[in-house]
Amino acid sequence: MVLIIPAKTNPILPVTIRVKDIESIVNWFEQHQRSFYALGWSFLRNQSSIEELFYRAIFQVQKELPRVKSITTFEVWVLSIFIQICRELSRNKSLQASEESDSHQKIFHELHQLKEKEREVLVLTYIKGLSKDETAQLLHVPAVQVKEFLFSGLQSLRNGMGYGEHYHGCNEYQKLYVDYLERNLERPAKINFEMHIYHCQDCQEDLAAIQEVMVNFTEAIEKLSVPEGFMENVKERVEQRENLIQQKRNKRKRTGLITGSVFVLVIFAGIFTGVFSKLYYTWTEENQELRAFLQENAGERLNLEAESEGVKIKIKSVISDEVQTLIFYEIEDINQNGQYMINNDDGVFIEDEGKIMMANTYPRYFPPDIESDLNKKEKNIYHGKLSLRPLKKDKDTIKLKINKVMKLLRESSDSYMSMEQKTGEWNFEIPVTKQPSTEYALDEDIEIEGVPVRLDKLILAPTATILQYSLKTEQPKKRIDMINFKNMEINNKIVEADLYGNSYVHAQPDMRWSMFQAHFEPLFEKETKEVKVQFESVNLSIEDFKTVELNASKKYPQTFEYAGSKISIDKVDVGQPTTVIFSNHEIKNRAYESLYFNIVTEEENTSMEGDYEGVLVDKNGKEYDMNKITPKIYEEMEQPRHFFTVQSVKLPGNKVIPKSLDITGYNTTKYLDDVVKISLD
Repeated sequence: MVLIIPAKTNPILPVTIRVKDIESIVNWFEQHQRSFYALGWSFLRNQSSIEELFYRAIFQVQKELPRVKSITTFEVWVLSIFIQICRELSRNKSLQASEESDSHQKIFHELHQLKEKEREVLVLTYIKGLSKDETAQLLHVPAVQVKEFLFSGLQSLRNGMGYGEHYHGCNEYQKLYVDYLERNLERPAKINFEMHIYHCQDCQEDLAAIQEVMVNFTEAIEKLSVPEGFMENVKERVEQRENLIQQKRNKRKRTGLITGSVFVLVIFAGIFTGVFSKLYYTWTEENQELRAFLQENAGERLNLEAESEGVKIKIKSVISDEVQTLIFYEIEDINQNGQYMINNDDGVFIEDEGKIMMANTYPRYFPPDIESDLNKKEKNIYHGKLSLRPLKKDKDTIKLKINKVMKLLRESSDSYMSMEQKTGEWNFEIPVTKQPSTEYALDEDIEIEGVPVRLDKLILAPTATILQYSLKTEQPKKRIDMINFKNMEINNKIVEADLYGNSYVHAQPDMRWSMFQAHFEPLFEKETKEVKVQFESVNLSIEDFKTVELNASKKYPQTFEYAGSKISIDKVDVGQPTTVIFSNHEIKNRAYESLYFNIVTEEENTSMEGDYEGVLVDKNGKEYDMNKITPKIYEEMEQPRHFFTVQSVKLPGNKVIPKSLDITGYNTTKYLDDVVKISLD
């Protein structure tokens, strides 16, 4: 009989790391070698120097491990050591950078020219995928400075890459670029930002240039590969001091276990096919949406579990295609009656996301569904789904790290939900197989409200049915901002449009057209000969210029006519700041929903801060107070329109004098009943 004595463990460390065990540390670095190699290359750009970096970091981690008592995460702690050694080696003039003949290495050359903090913030954010808070903690700087370093670093990188310095976006909006591109802006700020960008050519060009740098940086990182034999060289140096015989034995054992597990899974998966799988999942899967995917063999059960801070997360299944990677999960509050959800914008990290997932795509947004029958069943369990970017390969493993979940609270009878955070550490390795999709070119040209529209493509994917369409941008007097669809009919089946599924397509091959995607329910059809598209409404921007003189010495309110309505200027108050307020509470038969405008002052480049009040009105004319709208009520409303009733503008500064209110146009919604039938023969 062999007696196995477990190694001494530290509860704050990953289960694969054992104190004083050099083998487990080397293995950990080998598993994370690509991202750490890219990080090292951004400092040193020399393979032998990076080998020295890995060698020193491995032994420094081993040396410090026994003294570690409390850390945020093991990887962030290792990063702090890694970054410090990077700084030391990069200041050693004897370690010269290699010749960089490859074109994609130029961006690393320019990255090396940045200020130290700018470079470190960029690489920690876009190579290691740390959050701004984690980066701030690691570099010992305020979180607000991290955002500033990100933007200034991207600007410097853009200039160094030769994109020019002639971009001049508006200062008050430049500070929002990073949050906007990373989809971190709150909805009111996002709407205000997009309204400004739509009418400001300077900001459009400036934002596009910053985005191009981010894309090129991401692509350069993806192209950077670890040289063959790199880790072997590091191991040989470690082997001079440590005996690695046990490591090789452990590797063989782990390989055998993994191979055996995969073999069992393959056999098990083969049992549940065809008719039996439909019956089996009807009996055993209570989540109806997930059940449909499993019955169609679009995915399989996983039941991966992780527990932290009294909260257990179970990954039930993953469905992957060219559109997204959809993860179904279940969260149980073990000790109390709380319901928690995962927010993919906060507390969710994917190791090597840029390497394994498609760039220039955005995960879908799914609002919490706390009112479903399934989520009402047990007070301490929440069933949800999480959308991630689609995979690059047909098969891969997603290393998902979650350090924060959001508690859902019912605060009133109308089921309004607010959220509280709970931190922990839930880590998963999720095997994923990507399912095929079918695409049909439509090439259908139509007109809506006199504006050309092109229906480009139909995509039949397991997780969604997608209609890709384009809007003509060369329409100065009238433009379509967005089309809202009701449903599509395919193979005599009707699929409803997704309320949150209208999205802008990143790649725009023809700048005369803006391309969008409308998402519909999954159909599980792979072929079709005809599609019928039912339209619901269209959002329009109308160009209509009017200038209204402003004079603080006059008595207000005063009114003026615009677009068939009477608008009141309620207040013009010069001070610190200067305030201008105008309103129109009459919304019946009103042509516009909100105005595009600017306050002209005696000073150049005056910034504006805006606020508004408004009401939502459904197709039947019923009004809803914006302050009392919940996601559930909004989803139940029939084709709502958002009317601004009061708009308040503040002009920061010392007694800025407003000269005029310049209105450039307005936006409005038109209801549609059009049906377009397209033959795919």
